[in-house]
Amino acid sequence: MAFHVEGLVAIVVFYLAILAVGIWAAWKTKNSGSEGDRSEAIIVGGRDIGLLVGGFTMTATWVGGGYINGTAEAVYVPDYGLAWAQAPIGYSLSLILGGLFFAKPMRSKGYVTMLDPFQQLYGKRMGGLLFIPALMGEMFWAAAIFSALGATISVIIDINVNISVIISALIATMYTLVGGVYSVAYTDVVQLFCIFLGLWISVPFAMSHPAVTDIGLTAVHQVYQAPWLGSINSLDIYTWLDNFFLLTLGGIPWQAYFQRVLSSSSATYAQVLSFLAAFGCLVMAIPAVLIGAIGASTAWNQTEYGVPDPKSKKEADMILPIVLQYLCPVYISFFGLGAVSAAVMSSADSSILSASSMFARNIYQLAFRQNASDREIVWVIRITVLLFGASATAMALLASSVYGLWYLSSDLIYIIIFPQLLCVLFIKGTNTYGAIAGYLFGLVLRITGGEPYLYLQPLIFYPGWYQDDNNLYIQRFPFKTLAMLTSFFTNVIVSYLAKYLFESGTLPPKLDFLDAVVARYSREHMDKATLVKSDNIVLNELAPVNPRHSLTLSSTFTNKEAFNYVDSSPELSNTEDN
Repeated sequence: MAFHVEGLVAIVVFYLAILAVGIWAAWKTKNSGSEGDRSEAIIVGGRDIGLLVGGFTMTATWVGGGYINGTAEAVYVPDYGLAWAQAPIGYSLSLILGGLFFAKPMRSKGYVTMLDPFQQLYGKRMGGLLFIPALMGEMFWAAAIFSALGATISVIIDINVNISVIISALIATMYTLVGGVYSVAYTDVVQLFCIFLGLWISVPFAMSHPAVTDIGLTAVHQVYQAPWLGSINSLDIYTWLDNFFLLTLGGIPWQAYFQRVLSSSSATYAQVLSFLAAFGCLVMAIPAVLIGAIGASTAWNQTEYGVPDPKSKKEADMILPIVLQYLCPVYISFFGLGAVSAAVMSSADSSILSASSMFARNIYQLAFRQNASDREIVWVIRITVLLFGASATAMALLASSVYGLWYLSSDLIYIIIFPQLLCVLFIKGTNTYGAIAGYLFGLVLRITGGEPYLYLQPLIFYPGWYQDDNNLYIQRFPFKTLAMLTSFFTNVIVSYLAKYLFESGTLPPKLDFLDAVVARYSREHMDKATLVKSDNIVLNELAPVNPRHSLTLSSTFTNKEAFNYVDSSPELSNTEDN
């Protein structure tokens, strides 16, 4: 394949435009917020991101390289098809559920990161434990999509994969470093526009190629391969459901999502932009589905790609750039390449900033340096953006199973963080003992279930397991959802059991070594802090919470107040006054 100078020029121009927007947004960040909350301006802006920018940035966070490449691949692969392309529906439902139940309580209480409520209720040690799977998810996700970008660029313009990954990571890290959430949000607007334009321009040209059969015909009839609509085997229905719940419910507890929620100008806006992003995810998946269908409807021996076809060469995961390269004119394929690059950068920058925000806020400041100055926190954010960006890049270049690590870490977010989030927001009376027990039970059940991508053999064989051609054990039983439910109920049961044992006098107060039930003056008193923001509260203003002594087993189980927060954000009041 020849080196394409035009393609390289197009990529350079696109990257420079993105960098310019990011630097402009960084200037805007400097002019938002007061002297005392510069670090908060980096994490959540001035909490003034409106519906338009908020909807774009939240959509772009999910519509990444993995989203569009993965959707096209699922539709193309004969054993799967559209029936197994779960990401568009799963993530859209995830955003709807997040908007209905989680956005309002989180934004109304004025939290700065997703981990704030955990540290408020469970203390710094539990916050540190929950940071581990959250960090793993963000970092492996960024590494996986950087890896996908390098392979995509190398397909179309034939430059070194490592160079393309490093340059893309440097651009994304640079504007995230200088501008924080503002740079991420405003560049997302440009990137989402590029994704939409680039993919939709490519579809008509690819569809009209002489080697492509009518996709309406190949949807239900076998021409070159099985119909691309796909089907779900009765034996695989539980696997399908397990993956669907993982996408839908496990897509909620991500800092990248809550960073947008907490940056919105009001709790109501946070809900509405979640719904807008759900619609955006569905719309943006349409061209990826069509490209996958085109790939399944192509006689590849009639193209320059030749034989065998992509799935036989084990290049099914690259079907989107392959369609752009071999079924579209050169100048159109460059538009598509820009779209893929935009998709990757729009997700990678969000992950890097999310990981840095949680570390600076919840680990460095609230766990170790409660009296740290705002300037100090800003520098911690900047340093960790560089470190996490470099780490994600190194993993993309060196690790052979980045996707396997990301699958496992995303499972841990679903199994560990989601049930903990349910408990901390909606269940009264849960405490640190239940949280730790739920964490451990969920972790053990997930690890012992095995992970084929990492060649991790299971220790527990659930009903329906089988051994594939590579001698890997595959679990058909929905053990991930079982582990999530076990984690949730373990948290609730152990919390209430511990509360009963201490409050009834069965166990003496001195055994409450986590200071979670009866201790009046806890070492973590400053960590179990009220993180609610009023008009102008600086990050290090922590108001202690009085320990709860009177909650009993007969008290109200569901935290109904979480559903009925009064939206007192000044931004909304100003909106209504206008």
